[in-house]
Amino acid sequence: MKKIFLLAASLLFIFSFAIAQVEKEQNPNIIIILADDLGYHDVSYYGTKDIQTPNIDLLCKSGMRFDRFYSNSSVCSPTRASLMSGRYPERVGVPGVIRSSPASSFGYLTPNALLLPGLLKKVKYNTAIVGKWNLGLESPNTPNDKGFDFFHGFLDDKMDDYYTHLRNNINFMRRNKDIISPVGHATDLFTNWAVEYIKSQAKKQDPFFLYLAYTAPHRPIQPKEEWLKKIKEREVGISDKRGKLVALIEHMDDGIGKVIKELKNSGKYENTLIIFLSDNGGQLEDEANNGNIRGGKGGFYEGGIRVPAVFVWPGHIPAESSNNQRALTMDILPTISDIIKIKNNKPNDGTSLLKLLKNPQESLPERNVFFTRRDGDVQFGGQTIQMVISDNWKLVQNSPYQFYELYNLKTDTLEQVNLINSEPDRHKKLIELMIKHIQKGGSTPWQAPSK
Repeated sequence: MKKIFLLAASLLFIFSFAIAQVEKEQNPNIIIILADDLGYHDVSYYGTKDIQTPNIDLLCKSGMRFDRFYSNSSVCSPTRASLMSGRYPERVGVPGVIRSSPASSFGYLTPNALLLPGLLKKVKYNTAIVGKWNLGLESPNTPNDKGFDFFHGFLDDKMDDYYTHLRNNINFMRRNKDIISPVGHATDLFTNWAVEYIKSQAKKQDPFFLYLAYTAPHRPIQPKEEWLKKIKEREVGISDKRGKLVALIEHMDDGIGKVIKELKNSGKYENTLIIFLSDNGGQLEDEANNGNIRGGKGGFYEGGIRVPAVFVWPGHIPAESSNNQRALTMDILPTISDIIKIKNNKPNDGTSLLKLLKNPQESLPERNVFFTRRDGDVQFGGQTIQMVISDNWKLVQNSPYQFYELYNLKTDTLEQVNLINSEPDRHKKLIELMIKHIQKGGSTPWQAPSK
């Protein structure tokens, strides 16, 4: 009888342990790969002829492509604030770009905002960011203050050189809170550090979250010579400017391939949610390809805010699927919260995309979406531009010195026919929506407290 009891107890222990392991593995690892200023069609999965992005294309074939994915802003910091918080950027204090130069900095991340890594820490995720942060240069708004266990990257808005990694002659490269001076092209560094991090997680039971934020293809358009040579030989007649941009993008794509390869080598790929996207549209002056839509980085015409976006999760998201629902960067946090079944008690502006990811035929309820950008150069003078989309009607002010324009995105995808004078009732309705949105955002300070 004693032997039978011991055997039963042993079987019960093994069964309980097995159940616990299954429950642990139900939460996927999460990798978010964010490109910087990548144009909507500067990926070859859209058939762009002069660029080859086989690794991004492979992600596209392995999961779901979103064809109407919007960044929450047309510049860096605000979109990153929405990605990390699930909120409109101005509601967490980031209507513009956070910069090390106080005269040109127009944002201060609300210190008590709960960001994605902090949320994931509640369910025992290991959290890391590799690459560009751009949401704060000092405590309490550095990555290690905001829930990341590990930070290996760059704090400021851009590098003035991909090799020296300086901004205004200041070193913003960090390993956690230590100043570092690594040698090499920034794209290679971020790729290698991401690979190293995945290796470090290979034997750990708890899931990990890796936020890999490349600085490519943001200015300066400074590819490695071997990549530029490869493009010039392959794309005969390509302009020097376009060739450099393509080289910078393809180098990043190669790095993404190395990261995915290491993920597969570690045995973690099958239980990893991978999200790839850009923080805003491409820079037209650098000959970025934003597809057959109007505008580019910095403005609120479609080319400034429509971005490539792919979601991959083997066995959960259908391979080679696509979706034409309007989705935004701020939807990523509530989507992840839904996947890992953790309630976020903080205010939230985004919508979970999980049912779309499971079934491309599903649809989201129609919603009004808003965009705000503040800046301080001669084009803005410290003022904002605004935009709202409601039921495919778009009211946009693309310069603080211009009047609003009104477009029907269903019939006028190129935003060529301004209906502001012929649709006064629609104009009035959308202005009223925008005013309420501006008033709500105005309750959040966006400047750092004076010292």
